[in-house]
Amino acid sequence: MNTDNIQVQLRKGILELCILNIISRGEVYASDMISELTGAKMMVVEGTLYPLLTRLKNSGFLDYKWVESPSGPPRKYYMLTESGRLFLNELDSTWLELVASVSQIMNKTQTLSQFSNLPTEKQ
Repeated sequence: MNTDNIQVQLRKGILELCILNIISRGEVYASDMISELTGAKMMVVEGTLYPLLTRLKNSGFLDYKWVESPSGPPRKYYMLTESGRLFLNELDSTWLELVASVSQIMNKTQTLSQFSNLPTEKQ
């Protein structure tokens, strides 16, 4: 099994949550989303981002507006709809539950691992 593939799949699985959280802060341009995601080591390219934004828009979770740019074509700025805010709240709750569950399991594993590495008394 390839750990790189698993890491990519985990990141893809939470990409929607990250994008919605970025947009929840206010109107945002796609390249700004890519910059923030890349800065957070969530590797994403336009070919991944735009289809996801379109799907979220078609689901009624996002809206956008065109804003004239002083240096080039107009820019599309995304914002959450009320449905998008409700959806994000559900995703946030699910994420926090998952983090707590995984942390509980990992902490127990680490604790057991520490105890199994302790030297035993010689008889």
